[in-house]
Amino acid sequence: MDGYRVPVTEGDRIRAALVTQMVAAATGVSAERMGARHNRGSLACRARWLAIYLTHIAFGWPLERVSHAFGLNRATASAACRWVEDERDRPALDLWLDRLETCAREICDAPPCELTS
Repeated sequence: MDGYRVPVTEGDRIRAALVTQMVAAATGVSAERMGARHNRGSLACRARWLAIYLTHIAFGWPLERVSHAFGLNRATASAACRWVEDERDRPALDLWLDRLETCAREICDAPPCELTS
């Protein structure tokens, strides 16, 4: 029997992946490295924590929802957010996070694009 899995909507996965890709583009740490299960490395861990935090803040999601979207438990998501909150004392990082948060919101709050075949 597999472990307990919480259903996550496709929309939640897409938003979490968007933020992860934004962090990847801004840090140079690939989304694949951030999502690796083993031997991720400290830079990739911190980049993933930034993505977790930005998803939580940009979309106003509770930590439980964020943790499900990233395939984590709530305690891990909470620890990531605490680390980033502590790091926001650095003005350059604070500004960087504000910019990415605004960008993520603007993309996801825009009207959907109607695709035609």
